[in-house]
Amino acid sequence: MNLTLVCVGKVKEAYLRDGIAEYRKRLTRYADVRIEEVDDDRTEERLSDAEKRKILDAEAARILKKVPDGAYLVTLEIGGKMFSSETLASMLGGYMLNGQADVCLVSGGSLGLSPLVTSRAMEHWSFSKLTFPHQLMRLILLEQLYRGFRILKGEPYHK
Repeated sequence: MNLTLVCVGKVKEAYLRDGIAEYRKRLTRYADVRIEEVDDDRTEERLSDAEKRKILDAEAARILKKVPDGAYLVTLEIGGKMFSSETLASMLGGYMLNGQADVCLVSGGSLGLSPLVTSRAMEHWSFSKLTFPHQLMRLILLEQLYRGFRILKGEPYHK
């Protein structure tokens, strides 16, 4: 399986970079993992709806350039579907059984994702109703993918 994570912004904190590198390394036993970063636009505290839309659409153009052709596109959104780690494992298994070799997961920036991206997604996931910093979300996503593969393979980890 090929997993591509398209993420808005760079990870600045060393502890997050270390955690991301660790889970990416662990995942190599189960999948090829590529992380594509796209630049995020600076945002002021108070933006009009038109300004937000302009920023989101500019980010969307950069995001969509990084999505591999033919990939099964999944967006991470607060309003997406929530599920358990066991369900995630089952979903990963289903992608493999159905011959879906390329899965692309997209995590937006501080303003979320443009409808230009979300409308192209086959699935919309959420890990919580809580809002997480997008840099931390990258680490959480990799850990959950690792946990899902461990569950799928019947390996110890999930407790």
